[in-house]
Amino acid sequence: MPVQLLGAAEIRALAAELDVTPTKKLGQNFVVDANTVRKIVHAARVAPGDRVVEVGPGLGSLTLAILEAGASVTAVEIDHRLAERLPATAARHGVADGALTVVDADALRITELPGDPTVLVANLPYNVSVPVLLHFLETFPLLDRGVVMVQAEVGERLAAPPGSKVYGAPSVKAAWYGPWRLAGTVSRQVFWPVPNVDSVLVAFDRAPEARGSEAERRRTFQIVDAAFQQRRKMLRQALTPVLGGTAAEASLVLERAGVAPTARGEQLSIDDFVRIARA
Repeated sequence: MPVQLLGAAEIRALAAELDVTPTKKLGQNFVVDANTVRKIVHAARVAPGDRVVEVGPGLGSLTLAILEAGASVTAVEIDHRLAERLPATAARHGVADGALTVVDADALRITELPGDPTVLVANLPYNVSVPVLLHFLETFPLLDRGVVMVQAEVGERLAAPPGSKVYGAPSVKAAWYGPWRLAGTVSRQVFWPVPNVDSVLVAFDRAPEARGSEAERRRTFQIVDAAFQQRRKMLRQALTPVLGGTAAEASLVLERAGVAPTARGEQLSIDDFVRIARA
């Protein structure tokens, strides 16, 4: 039988049965609209046979939409009650045996994923969205594309180009792995409970070749953190702690990298930061 999606009434009933009170800490604003979860799956270009990892499946509304598209899903859920219940929900809604694997774990600590997924799909809460994304991109190199639903502020920052108002350290670090783009907006009304912030979809495609070695990534991220620790500070000052200990030493390194010592971190692309790390 075809996979059947969860309806709003069933989601509320499941939450009541499991004694789940949506909490801000875990970002538990459950999506109760079928069109929205299908929109996310479409934006992620999920196709039959794809291996998808979903972070934070909750009660399973997005999980079932991914499975409906013919993909297999590895779902990582930190809430033990939700992780334990999800397989039964999937089975009751027509999901074939073996199509869903649930991992009861903290996404920020996980280092192995069954099924070797290549697509990431998630609805991530504000407080962990960027750390989870960066951890997964660093830890699982087979992930070559994905779409996540996040608060608008987070999505806009991840997709921001150099020089824009919201461009910052997360923008640069995310760009290490490949390009990011906004992939749609999400109405507040599709959530239960209704949040007081807007949400967006943000998509990424991993670059075909790694930008550098693991040591170069760590060095680049160290420089990025220093550059954005105090916004609007000239790089020769901001990077002194990580480029020699004096403004003069930092200026020499920046000049070797082809970056003006008087520039500011908000103006630099990921390529600029990589050149500084290698200079």
